[in-house]
Amino acid sequence: MSALPRLAVLGSGKGSNFVALQEAILAGKLRAQIVLVASDMADAVILSRALGFGLPTATLPPSPFRTKLSPEGEIALVELLKENDIEWVVLAGYMRVVKEPLLKAFPQRIINIHPSLLPAFKGLKAWEQALAAGVAETGCTVHYVNQDIDAGEIIGQQRVPVLPGDTAESLHARIQVAEHELYPAALAKVLSR
Repeated sequence: MSALPRLAVLGSGKGSNFVALQEAILAGKLRAQIVLVASDMADAVILSRALGFGLPTATLPPSPFRTKLSPEGEIALVELLKENDIEWVVLAGYMRVVKEPLLKAFPQRIINIHPSLLPAFKGLKAWEQALAAGVAETGCTVHYVNQDIDAGEIIGQQRVPVLPGDTAESLHARIQVAEHELYPAALAKVLSR
């Protein structure tokens, strides 16, 4: 094993949080190495961004379920992670619910970022939930992943004001800026323990 913690990043979309993490590593702000980027979507932009950094990628087997991998798929993911000597699993816009095989293989070693100040606005499109609720502020949360959705122990949070005239798009864009600051810092804190 390397002296640096070995990370796998799982994502389903554009990978902007992955980029923030990799740039923090390259800048020396996050002492870790991303050794694998995997997606449940073969055409996810995160995979091409990872290749742009020269990092290995993998596409997870298709699932018959919309919100989770099949049990066989999750077991295959665990095997893939173990083959790559992964120590920490980092979720970056990974749109699947993590289930028992992965939770059991990496207890208290799966980290996620969520676009709200948990425990408020769990689940999908949290920024839209915040706007609909009329709150004065929202933000983002880095947390450990457990068996319940967006309910694991909180590692760090960053607040984002809801401005007059905000749309879902403008609020989400500001939350993403906060995510890109918070995620590398929170992960650095966890890995330094």
